[in-house]
Amino acid sequence: MSHLTRLATEFERRYGAPPERIARAPGRVNLIGEHTDYNDGFVLPIAIDRHVLIAARPRADHRVRVTALDVADGQQDEFALDDIGRHPAYQWANYVRGVAFYLGQRLKLVGLDAVITATLPAGAGLSSSAALEMCTAFALHGFARGALDRVTLAQLCQRAEADFVGVKTGIMDQYASALGEQDKALLIDCRALQYRAVRLPSAVSIVVADTNKKRQLAASNYNTRRLECENAVQELSAILKQEFRALRDVSLRDLARAKKRLPENLYKRARHVITENRRVQQAARAARRNDPVTLGALLNESQTSLRDDYEASSPELDVMVELARRQPGCYGSRLTGAGWGGATVNLVQTAAANRFVAAVTRAYRAATGIEPWVAPVRAAPGAGWLESVKEM
Repeated sequence: MSHLTRLATEFERRYGAPPERIARAPGRVNLIGEHTDYNDGFVLPIAIDRHVLIAARPRADHRVRVTALDVADGQQDEFALDDIGRHPAYQWANYVRGVAFYLGQRLKLVGLDAVITATLPAGAGLSSSAALEMCTAFALHGFARGALDRVTLAQLCQRAEADFVGVKTGIMDQYASALGEQDKALLIDCRALQYRAVRLPSAVSIVVADTNKKRQLAASNYNTRRLECENAVQELSAILKQEFRALRDVSLRDLARAKKRLPENLYKRARHVITENRRVQQAARAARRNDPVTLGALLNESQTSLRDDYEASSPELDVMVELARRQPGCYGSRLTGAGWGGATVNLVQTAAANRFVAAVTRAYRAATGIEPWVAPVRAAPGAGWLESVKEM
């Protein structure tokens, strides 16, 4: 049974009628530009052909009933749109509630019956949380009075994650899920909230390798790293007697001048962000030139910086990267997403992709005893509505 057939069947079984519409929102893989988004920097993600799906039907009252099929055999939540608080136990429900809370401040929402499923693995660093937020936003927005543009929806979803759920993410994940384009990456300026589509190199596949070492972002070092970046900006401004708005505005020369007076951890975090912003611009140029060799080398440099300066890797990620780089046809490999578990992104010759998947799966299983999820992904369009159950 396909995900969509199961989704429609379960909706009718639970609510007594078929869904009226099905929303979809993709996850994302960030090719390069990690931990730069909340520093007002640059990122180069793709939306991918793995999605969160929500079947929905409006209700006559102002209540939302929602079932998550993939959580504990169908956890359920119910709340009133005029009285939205945090769920005491279900974290997934807080993403839904948070989006409804902030969207309801801009639009007149109606109640929904909803069922959620996903073709996107959770906890792999593929932004399943942003996909859930964006899919929730589209489902609520589709039946509401009024309309908001995609950038605004992305901003509201980010606010839900940062302020309602409590994970201080940047804008990249929600932005990519909302605005992704087929077969293209998005070079996003996270300060200006503008992007340029970048066509990916030909004859190259993007392969995701999930270590199956799940990370819980809210409980990870993510918020600590974000605070370190903010502290680095304050320290650099004081040391250099120059007002910096974010690490995006600091040059390597500025950083070198302040090195002796900066705490080592702040120096390393700042060096990663500054050099990563430079790598993003170089990577976009390499992609436009159809130069996968240079693009792959930049991915490798990013991984070294993430591991050593940002200290965001993990033993499992290090193993996965090393195994990937040994394979014929692999141009480059690095962690994707915040790190501390999750997945890697790999740039692989398309002709070698199937052999790459099989070899990395075997080698990682042998090295760690953990079964990974390794698969090619394709750059896909951003969030929207399915025309029919047969669409996916």
